[in-house]
Amino acid sequence: MTEVAASDQLLVVIDPVARWTDGESVRIAKDVLSAGATTKVCLPEGPEEFARALARRGSRRPVVVGDDRALLRAVSLLHRQRDLAGCGVSLVPVGGVLSLARALGVPTGAVAAARAVLDGVERRLDLLVDESDGVVLGALRIPPVGAGGATGGADEADMEGVGGIGGVGGVGGFGGGVSGLGGHAWLRTCQSLVRTLAARPTRVASVPGPGPSRLRVEVDGVTLVDLDQPVETVSVTPGASGGAEVEVRPVSVGAEASPLRVVGRRVTVSGADFRYRADSVVSGPVRTRTWTVREGGWGLTLPS
Repeated sequence: MTEVAASDQLLVVIDPVARWTDGESVRIAKDVLSAGATTKVCLPEGPEEFARALARRGSRRPVVVGDDRALLRAVSLLHRQRDLAGCGVSLVPVGGVLSLARALGVPTGAVAAARAVLDGVERRLDLLVDESDGVVLGALRIPPVGAGGATGGADEADMEGVGGIGGVGGVGGFGGGVSGLGGHAWLRTCQSLVRTLAARPTRVASVPGPGPSRLRVEVDGVTLVDLDQPVETVSVTPGASGGAEVEVRPVSVGAEASPLRVVGRRVTVSGADFRYRADSVVSGPVRTRTWTVREGGWGLTLPS
C-alpha cells in the first residue's frame, strides 16, 4: 500500500440519496470542504449526470458525498474509464449503508471525514475485478444474507427513484426547499418518492435466504472444493499484498467441519445458479464468475 499527495482542487459530487436522507450532514461536509480547498460542487440527479461529472472532472480530485453504493458507483465508473490508476477517490460517508466505509477506515462523521479529505493521504488499495468489468472493494459473499444486502441490489434503481428529490432545496434535501416548489414539481417529487418506497419490498423478496450450495471453487487453477461437497458460505476479500483471502465453509455432517482458507490472485466460482453480495450490491444469478486481484488498483484518501 502506497501513499500519494492529494490535490487541492476538488470535484465534490453529492449523491442525491445523501441529499435526501441527511441534508444537514451534506451541508456541513460541503462547508468544511469549501473552506479548506478550491471546490466545484456537482449535484447529479441520476446515474448519467453522476458519470458525466466524473468524466469531466479535469485535474480535480473527486470527492463523493454519499454512502457505500455511491463510492462503489464512482470507483466502477473510473474503472470502466480506465482512470483508476491515475485518479484517487475521497469519500464523505452520508447515508444508511456505511459498513464498507467503516471497514476501509473512512471516518463516518461529516466533519471528521471532510477534514480527512483535506488533510489525509491517498492510499493505494487492492480490488477484485471480474470478467464483466465489475469491481469489489471490500468483500464478496456467497450466498448473500440479510435484508440489508437485498436493498443494495439495485443501486442505480435507487438513484433513479430519488432523482427528482435530489433537486429539492438544493444541497439540503427537503429542508427549506419545499416551499419553493411549484404544484407540478411537488407532485412529481411525491410520485418519485412513492415509486422508490413501493419498489423496495420487491427487491428484498427477490433475494433467497442462505442455504447449502454445491459450487466448485478454484483458486489460481487449483480446485479448493468441488460440486460433490455442499458448502454453507464462500467469501473472498482483497488482501494487503496482491492476494485475495478465500474462505470456504463446508456443510457440517456430525462434527463441525473446519473452514478452508487460502490466498490467491484468481478465484473462480461455478455451479448451479447462485447470487453473491459484493460490497453493498447483490448480483446474479450467474453460473460462473471469476475475480482477479488488482494490486494497488485504486486509491482512497484516508486519515494520515
